[in-house]
Amino acid sequence: MSVTVPADEPVATSIVVEHPFGRLGVDPHGSRRSRAVNAYLARVTWPMMAAAGVSHPRVTAQMIQRTRPALNRTIERLNPPPANTRVVLVRENFRGGQVRGEWVTGRHAAAPVAGSRILYYLHGSGYVVCSPRTHRGLVGRLGNRTGLPAFSLDYRLAPEHAWPCAGNDTIRGYRWLLSQGYRAEDIVIAGDSAGGHLALDLLAVNHATGTPQPGSMVLFSPLYDPTFELAVRNQRTGVRDPIIDAVAARKILRLYTRTADPDHPRMRVRLTPDMDLPKTLIQYGAREVMGADARATHDEITGAGGVSVLQAWPDQGHVFQLIPRLSAEARSAIDIAAKFIEVTAPVAP
Repeated sequence: MSVTVPADEPVATSIVVEHPFGRLGVDPHGSRRSRAVNAYLARVTWPMMAAAGVSHPRVTAQMIQRTRPALNRTIERLNPPPANTRVVLVRENFRGGQVRGEWVTGRHAAAPVAGSRILYYLHGSGYVVCSPRTHRGLVGRLGNRTGLPAFSLDYRLAPEHAWPCAGNDTIRGYRWLLSQGYRAEDIVIAGDSAGGHLALDLLAVNHATGTPQPGSMVLFSPLYDPTFELAVRNQRTGVRDPIIDAVAARKILRLYTRTADPDHPRMRVRLTPDMDLPKTLIQYGAREVMGADARATHDEITGAGGVSVLQAWPDQGHVFQLIPRLSAEARSAIDIAAKFIEVTAPVAP
């Protein structure tokens, strides 16, 4: 089933759609503050993206490694965790590899206990930057609103590690959660940007290996095409993202994908009607160049017979939910995501 919330509905009240999960609304008009922030971000980030786009790949890799710590610290300051958020680091050997990440438990969330419902969070940022620490604020807020603890995965990044390392880490993390006593139907997959592609990869691999699927899924600005050709084509139609230059980002993503076949089933993930797919909510900023990826993700799920709710948020950029200090809509979006998670909880036997 496909449910779409349009970005340009010409009405002054909230856009509300009816679907199997109740009513989820989106304000059809972005805030003046968001428009001002997006204009500022474009002036700051586009020159840096352009520099990365014209550099030799080795220079781009060095630039990423050199600037990653400062960029991560900036994101942490813009996205602080809620007060009294509890964090427990995890480093465990499991099935020939290591599971790394952290349990994030908000002030209003229960402690993780086997048999309870949890979030499994997959952070984004092009497979080259960010970490559970940069996303601790977003994960903590989502946990507070849902009352659920979250395991935030710390997967391997490029340029130090190449495809499909991050995907393998995601699969290992999911199976580790199952081994800890968490039921698949009680796991809510949540992620942003590259984390969206990791989530789709996980679903396809779960199906191929007979592993039970998670109960529901929430994706913020998901990446569908890791070659970034979809985003490049979208940009060429006139879409100007306040943060991402698609041509430069395509080059940065190649630090991870390298020589991978674009049509490999773990690159271009295909979902099929014989798959048991989780109920999904997808949110994206109507101004972002990766809007095409969000729509393609939605179409992939619904084309396979799954249920997806797609929301385009006016005047918002990429993963606006991450920076509530800059986006007035971030809190509303998280509230809606939390409601979706609540109403898609498995029915008690």
